[in-house]
Amino acid sequence: MGNRRVSYDIIVVGGGHAGLEASLSAARMGLRTLLVTLEAKKIGFMSCNPAIGGLGKGQLVKEIDALGGEMARATDRTAIQFRMLNSSKGYAARSSRAQTDRKAYNEYMTRRLLRQKNLDVLEDEVIDLITADGVCKGVVAKRSGKISSQAAILTTGTFLNGLIHVGLDHFPGGRIGEDSSKELSSALKRLGFKVDRLKTGTTPRIDGKTVDFSSLIAQDGDVEIVPFSFSTSKLKLRQVPCYITCTNNRTHRIIKDNLDRSPLYTGKIKSTGVRYCPSIEDKVVRFSSKDSHAIFLEPEGLDSGEYYPNGIATSLPIDVQEAMVHSIRGLEKAKITRSGYGIEYDFVDPRELYSTLESKKLEGLYMAGQINGTTGYEEAAALGFMAGVNAALKIKKERPLVLRRSEAYIGVLIDELVTKGTNEPYRMFTSRVEHRLLIREDNADTRLMGIGKKLGLVSAKSFSSVLKKTKNVLREKKKLDSIVIKPSKRVNSLLLRAKTRPLSEPVKLVQILKRPHISYEDISTIEASLKPLSYYEKVQLEVDVKYDGYIKRESANIKKLDKIDSIKIPAGVDYSSITGLSNEIREKLERIRPYSLGQAARISGVTPTAVSLIMVNLKRRG
Repeated sequence: MGNRRVSYDIIVVGGGHAGLEASLSAARMGLRTLLVTLEAKKIGFMSCNPAIGGLGKGQLVKEIDALGGEMARATDRTAIQFRMLNSSKGYAARSSRAQTDRKAYNEYMTRRLLRQKNLDVLEDEVIDLITADGVCKGVVAKRSGKISSQAAILTTGTFLNGLIHVGLDHFPGGRIGEDSSKELSSALKRLGFKVDRLKTGTTPRIDGKTVDFSSLIAQDGDVEIVPFSFSTSKLKLRQVPCYITCTNNRTHRIIKDNLDRSPLYTGKIKSTGVRYCPSIEDKVVRFSSKDSHAIFLEPEGLDSGEYYPNGIATSLPIDVQEAMVHSIRGLEKAKITRSGYGIEYDFVDPRELYSTLESKKLEGLYMAGQINGTTGYEEAAALGFMAGVNAALKIKKERPLVLRRSEAYIGVLIDELVTKGTNEPYRMFTSRVEHRLLIREDNADTRLMGIGKKLGLVSAKSFSSVLKKTKNVLREKKKLDSIVIKPSKRVNSLLLRAKTRPLSEPVKLVQILKRPHISYEDISTIEASLKPLSYYEKVQLEVDVKYDGYIKRESANIKKLDKIDSIKIPAGVDYSSITGLSNEIREKLERIRPYSLGQAARISGVTPTAVSLIMVNLKRRG
């Protein structure tokens, strides 16, 4: 934060999870980068619950790490509990999640950015953009004035025209106790961007000293920890439990009796909220047949003493929040240290962006995070990383990085936003990913670390570990295919314990591993010559063996889809000149300007016939 230049290659606006990943990736790629944020001490601050990962989100974090981002490393160094979700289900559904120390995570990220070469941090508010001939030339800051750049990345989070609601009271703010950014929102509207509103919220915080933990169910972390970062070899940490309680009929009655004081149900809040993480008011009204809703008391940190009651996000008045909390088992005498609140904020229609996250209206302007219509730290970090990389690549005059849907969760995230848009805060789920068995969180390194190395964001040492993993898996697959096991009392006893049929004739060891309930550890007890494998190697080997036929079919399907995605549509195509397209389809194609025939086919309402007509037109154009 010392001497600042008057001109930069890239300026990043906002120091949240998107902004910090954008800043770090750009600076590490050798670009002179400036991060403009309202408060440097709030870089990487967790506005909502103190946790990273989760269903569909753990995959994003692993992919960011494989490409060379920071979120996974920060999580490993500040975590206080690790859990592998869906561990009893198939490999495609497994997702890592970690409780983190909120303060430690914030401090780690702040240190990382302040010490990063090629990166300056400025405490100020960006109020406008410098533009000329359809190109973004920099930003205008409230105190510092004009700062020029070759590219700018907006990562404004909930600060863009943020409005906080507590009961029927509302006031401007990006977070409780922090200012919002209203002038930048007005500037975007003036420049012709389609700006709309979304809503999210958070829970009241509770003093742990006032909680009766003896009446709650403890939820401990995993005994065997799988770190988030592929560069973390092993973790030894003090894990602390979360606790489970639930709402009851009395809680629901308190909420229903006070809906006339809720900004959600009196029309004060008009924006769409998060469908998959609704407020407790929404849960009680929409799911009125349910007698209770689960609440997870998540520790804010090792030294904090505060707990985050995940499951009761609310914008009800403070006195109603207190009555609601006191009606819950274990929280009868709980003291609220900070009230929950709802917040409305502006976002820009993501269909106005290319797949690189660059604006179609204003060259050199990129957007990432909640300004794209997403919700969640992980989605924001993934978008920020990609925006930083693509802005850097454009300045270097190198080919942009666009990940395919079959290549990464990040590819699905971006493709859905820029192709379909969103009218509610978008959250990533495994169910959104059609090739999820092939792009799991455990193989993010083999899928993406080569790309990270090429970008200069992954070290040769880290990449060598991927090559070693691949070599070890191939070696063991060959060995399993070469070893024949004869029926014996010892072997059949093991198979029966695993609830699978005993052997009646000699079979290859690989055939035994193909069985549903048999793991690599099981067959290691049968054949002593098998080498010990790491967690990631074991999972890769088991998936390769058990799903060999499915993987081959899916890979063939992906090749077919990639063919249509490889047919690029020139930027200047005049869709009005293509005979046979309906006005509705023409309008959608003109608005989204798909980069390929594959993206055009994924636009809602664009028919197969329309895709064929575009293809014929492209062939005619040569």
